[in-house]
Amino acid sequence: MTQRTAVIGVGHLGEQHARIHAALAAEGGSQFTSVCDIDAGRGKTVADRWQTASTTDWRTLPGSVDAVSLAVPTESHCEIACGLLESGIHVLVEKPIARTLEEADRMIAAGKKGRAILQVGHAERFNPALVALRPSVRNPVYFEIHRVGQFTARSLDIDVVLDLMIHDLDIVQWLVGEEVEVTSLHAVGIPILTNRVDAANARLEFATGAVANITASRVGTEKIRKMRFFQPRDYIAIDYATNHASISSLAPPTTSPWPGVRTNILEVKDVEPLRAEIESFLQASASGSPPLVSGEDGRRALALALRTLEQIQAHTVKTGVNALLQNA
Repeated sequence: MTQRTAVIGVGHLGEQHARIHAALAAEGGSQFTSVCDIDAGRGKTVADRWQTASTTDWRTLPGSVDAVSLAVPTESHCEIACGLLESGIHVLVEKPIARTLEEADRMIAAGKKGRAILQVGHAERFNPALVALRPSVRNPVYFEIHRVGQFTARSLDIDVVLDLMIHDLDIVQWLVGEEVEVTSLHAVGIPILTNRVDAANARLEFATGAVANITASRVGTEKIRKMRFFQPRDYIAIDYATNHASISSLAPPTTSPWPGVRTNILEVKDVEPLRAEIESFLQASASGSPPLVSGEDGRRALALALRTLEQIQAHTVKTGVNALLQNA
């Protein structure tokens, strides 16, 4: 049976979801039935572009759709997702999964109650450079990660940790091991252009001894999406923006007593991460198989992000930066 799909929230990111849902429907993989947005004009514009229906009320969707992309502001994730999941509708919710761990738990429980798939939109897991690299990851020891973006007026309902850094918190936890405890976390952050944290740095240490140093900023002058890490005998580099992935390894010595370095540039498929994510979601919802990024995965990333924010808040009190946050 062909799945009927919809997109709820068609702002900047939701519009991209709509574009991909329309493309998949045109290829016969699903039936794109509707977009939903509280801005009737915006919803109709996007619906007309992709030749589908529009509505302003998500509550009208149960009974007419099987799976949805949810791309509304984070504050509305829990209410809408729980209503849909309990009705048996599969939900792909954009990150962060929710505002609080309690809301995330309610969403996970709603999925189980309605026997519906809940997948969280950590799209970097579907980045083709990371997909190509993942089979080669073994016992990573040290990560250095930079995620910097130019300022835009989008996603200002959340700070840079929940907006950008959460991607890397999720990836590092995934690569080190989802059940490996983060034994130590120190973080600093500062508001620059908004009254929320716009730039932050976090240092995580895991029970395995692995360490990750993560920097995120949404007030940069250029776009940077890079991760480098070391594992025994290997240095690994990823550029998410250019889909570049390489592994530099020790090579046996030849003319000198010292080993050389051999760099292997991985073959990376030209795949749009968001499309791969939505296809994965629809495959899971059609087959009933576990999603590649579950509600529990999203909750784990949120827990690390909230822990990071707690550390930032403690540091701002110590430095007096908290006055900027309070008075901005």
